[in-house]
Amino acid sequence: MPEGNEIHRYANLHTAAFVGKTICVEAPNGRFTGAALLTGRKLKSVIAHGKHLAYDFGRDRKLHIHLGRFGDFTEGKMPYPEVKGILRMRWSTATDWLELRGPTDCSVYTDEQWQAVEERLGPDPLAPQADSSEAIAYIRKAKAPIGALLMDQTVFAGIGNIYRAELLYRARQNPFASGNTVPEKTLQAIWRDAVTLMPDGMVDRRIVTTRAKDRPHPKGRPQRDEVHYVYRRHGKPCLVCGTTVERADMAGRTLYWCPTCQLGDASVSPKRIASKPGKQPKP
Repeated sequence: MPEGNEIHRYANLHTAAFVGKTICVEAPNGRFTGAALLTGRKLKSVIAHGKHLAYDFGRDRKLHIHLGRFGDFTEGKMPYPEVKGILRMRWSTATDWLELRGPTDCSVYTDEQWQAVEERLGPDPLAPQADSSEAIAYIRKAKAPIGALLMDQTVFAGIGNIYRAELLYRARQNPFASGNTVPEKTLQAIWRDAVTLMPDGMVDRRIVTTRAKDRPHPKGRPQRDEVHYVYRRHGKPCLVCGTTVERADMAGRTLYWCPTCQLGDASVSPKRIASKPGKQPKP
């Protein structure tokens, strides 16, 4: 599932290509019934909040898109390429085109509906001047594991499975500890780390969370197996301490952690997943 860095990257990309232009909106497979409400209108702005996008066409019409686990955009210069796969939506101007496949949601919202989405989402580390104080105060009272709370979009918006695992590792925080046992200074450090790391992930869709000094090859561009500390590294040695990285189910996704670097006190026992040679876990 695209995390907040990718959603904000799309917002920037689509702003540059389409904002201020009249858009021809189509629904090739007929599943996007809102196309007729938007086509021929000028796109005013693109808004990103966490994992949600809103394309403002004015007059109380915002196209809401949530990519979910399988949604994706493709973009390019006119003319359109040959149609491949099942398109939920495509649009174009005289110079550019955009195609959307497989989103969880693609529908026209009123301004009030979009405002309701924003109000239920937590602060976004990629939003300028975002205030994390209420979210941190909520975590400090919560009994749920911190690893689950970081995936809750009403707490922090935009943090997904990769950043969840990596932020907790970089903070040396046990993911199974309840939120109310995590020191406030640790939560503030996790937030600051997200604010620093996530913009870097917007550049080339490559999330790199390791520090050069911790990589086997500290010089130059990090190699493929050196970009993350724990995410999808189960069964391999921790880059820092050498302990075998483990994985477990948490909040509907696979969590990865180092049982030595992230020891601490745990209020929830991990339910480990048996490793199957040659088979990758679900992200």
